[in-house]
Amino acid sequence: MAAAQLKPRWGQPLTGIISFFTFFGIAWATWYILSDPRGPIGWFPYPFVMYLAMMILVGIWQHMFLGDWPFQNISQPMRGIIMTITNVILVWFVIDVIFYRVLGLGMNVLSYYGLDELGKPGKLAQVAVVCFVLIGFYTYPVSTIFFGKWPVQPSNIKQPAAGFAELGWGTFLTLFAYTILILPFFGLVFKGPVLSAPWWTALGGTGHVHWVFGWWEWAIIILFMTVNVWRMKPWSLIPAPQPLKGIISVILSFIGAYLVALFCMKIIPMWVPAESFHHLEEAKGAAEVQRFLWLHSAEIAGFTLIPFLIWHHYFDDLALGLDVDGWPAFFLRTIGVLAFAAVSYWIFYYANFGHWGLGNHHMEEFSHRFAHGESLIWNFWWIIPLLWNEWFFHKWPFYVHAEE
Repeated sequence: MAAAQLKPRWGQPLTGIISFFTFFGIAWATWYILSDPRGPIGWFPYPFVMYLAMMILVGIWQHMFLGDWPFQNISQPMRGIIMTITNVILVWFVIDVIFYRVLGLGMNVLSYYGLDELGKPGKLAQVAVVCFVLIGFYTYPVSTIFFGKWPVQPSNIKQPAAGFAELGWGTFLTLFAYTILILPFFGLVFKGPVLSAPWWTALGGTGHVHWVFGWWEWAIIILFMTVNVWRMKPWSLIPAPQPLKGIISVILSFIGAYLVALFCMKIIPMWVPAESFHHLEEAKGAAEVQRFLWLHSAEIAGFTLIPFLIWHHYFDDLALGLDVDGWPAFFLRTIGVLAFAAVSYWIFYYANFGHWGLGNHHMEEFSHRFAHGESLIWNFWWIIPLLWNEWFFHKWPFYVHAEE
């Protein structure tokens, strides 16, 4: 049942509030079980971050590309349960078979087992997979959001052929961007003539891949804000046909993302203790400070995820009586998302939820808290219950059919 045919079970804003606390509770409980160092498994941060990242990417393939095929006709909640189990199996297959054992045949940096045989840390392969997913968070859904599924649609191609065609197109874009933006970092890690060193060192002040994280994460946020609380603004103003409209949107989103990242880097020293920067520079030099600033820019972006996703999907773009599609509502929701993100940031770092709530032992000392908070991992984990409920369960049980 499409979202447009659903209504909030308890009206608004109560349905949104109940949903928010439910998703937070599920995320916090499963974090304790799987990731919290004090919990039974303690997968923090690796391989936990790799699995959670791939879960979202595979979820995009299942829902955005394949339209829930082949389970689309199964009633809820069984459909959601089956798709969740399928997601877990596919995630294992993609990581352990496609990356480690197939792509890893030609590139050891993508093979945990290959690196292990070479006496290198297997964690580097997990980093390489996470970087692929980071790139894919933009390059896979961009064809749907900015290009209106061009070049696969419009056409008479049915599922699953249409979904696999989109998957192939998205994979091409992802591998292309991955080669330019990620592989040079491993040329820095693994010295030798085969892989080039990072070309962005002079531009970003660091050769670390976190330069890519710093602005690419904001590009992801802009992409998904477009289809969520922005309701396709401002790109809907572009009159050009596809693919020109999509190309213009991509270019503008990258420019906007980079400018926002630079702005974040400028203002971060306003609240992060000077002692934190001193520790970073003392440990590895000025480039380490720049690496932190780029990464923390990405972390700031991550705090917008829950606000804009839940505002759109579970508060139905609530606009306080304004026309939900109008520009005043656009600015209301944008400012609101940033405000809620700031509150969440304060709770994580200043109220130190990252330490007492998530078990991140690096955050006990205030001067080390920001450099080692790794909030992006938590924010991506927090959205998984929300996305699974919206994508796989189609908002069951928080929404009911309009006729009920």
